[in-house]
Amino acid sequence: MAVFTHWTTIVLYLLTTIAAVFTLTHQQSRKPIIIVLFGSALLAHGLSLSQTLITPAGYRFDLLEMLTLITWSANLLILIRACNHSLTPLILVMAPFAAVTEFLATHAWGDVLPRQQLPTGIAAHALLSISAYALLTLATLQALYLYYLNKQLHRHRPAGISRYLPPLQTMESILFGLIAFGQLLLTASLITGFLFVHDLFAQHLAHKTVLSIAAWLLYSILLWGHWRCGWRGNTAVRWTLTAFAALMLAYFGSKLALEVILQRN
Repeated sequence: MAVFTHWTTIVLYLLTTIAAVFTLTHQQSRKPIIIVLFGSALLAHGLSLSQTLITPAGYRFDLLEMLTLITWSANLLILIRACNHSLTPLILVMAPFAAVTEFLATHAWGDVLPRQQLPTGIAAHALLSISAYALLTLATLQALYLYYLNKQLHRHRPAGISRYLPPLQTMESILFGLIAFGQLLLTASLITGFLFVHDLFAQHLAHKTVLSIAAWLLYSILLWGHWRCGWRGNTAVRWTLTAFAALMLAYFGSKLALEVILQRN
């Protein structure tokens, strides 16, 4: 069954790619076909992930498995947005990329041994944390691209690649979709951390916990400001970068905080 869903996923993503290429090259609308193929690929991809992430021997948290998980999450958001917007160029990029990551997660680097003897709660916390960080990283890259595109538009020199991408308003909508999705996962990560990780405010975890909460607050303010006050453009970019900086320090900067900022060994 796992082999069947794995190859079904790859074939459906490739069929989606072919449909997207045909649509763009012949300038004919095939949106319903693309949506159905892309949605079917995502369904098969989700089934494949459920069979490879959680195995009788334990949980897989290797790089390639996490990459295909994040690709699935990003594609799910694109599919939701594609129901109301024309996102064929993005689908053309993401569908083959998802097929490649699905193939590599199963066939590259030999057999990856699952992590054994990991409690379910800790595994859920780790999975949610990795997913949240990855999606919010994508949101940060999207914010940087929007900043660059805004500068080009103000100078009346739109970037060449922007001609093949959705309108600026649609790209901003995708940005806030990524942030909202990532924020949801970050919230679940914090909840599972408090429930299943012993003493989140212990000395070796305190900085990570505090900075993660700070990032959560910053993302919450940004989302509130966007929906309540219409924040967008460079204001949204600044808040996104600030929140991500706190999140990056939370994930990678605990040692930096102890040794450099607080000058402790």
